[in-house]
Amino acid sequence: MDEIKDFFYAGLGAALTAKEKMEKELEELKEKGKGGKEEFKQKYEEAKAKAKSFEDEFDKKLKEKIKKILSELGVATKEDLEELKKLIEEKK
Repeated sequence: MDEIKDFFYAGLGAALTAKEKMEKELEELKEKGKGGKEEFKQKYEEAKAKAKSFEDEFDKKLKEKIKKILSELGVATKEDLEELKKLIEEKK
């Protein structure tokens, strides 16, 4: 379970770092008076897309990690139970 916790904290750290970087860039744009609403909106949309991509990748890796740990512990998966159910139904 420590592996899941470590993985979670690593992902959280990366997300916070990305958020801080985005806030810094947006603040710099604001201070410079560069661009305007459109540039700000574009940067915001780019950051949002990157965050979504990161979230999707994090979810995928977390699921894989959990699946691996459960497999190592010998816990039956949903697929295992479905296969067992089919075998029982066939025997009837």
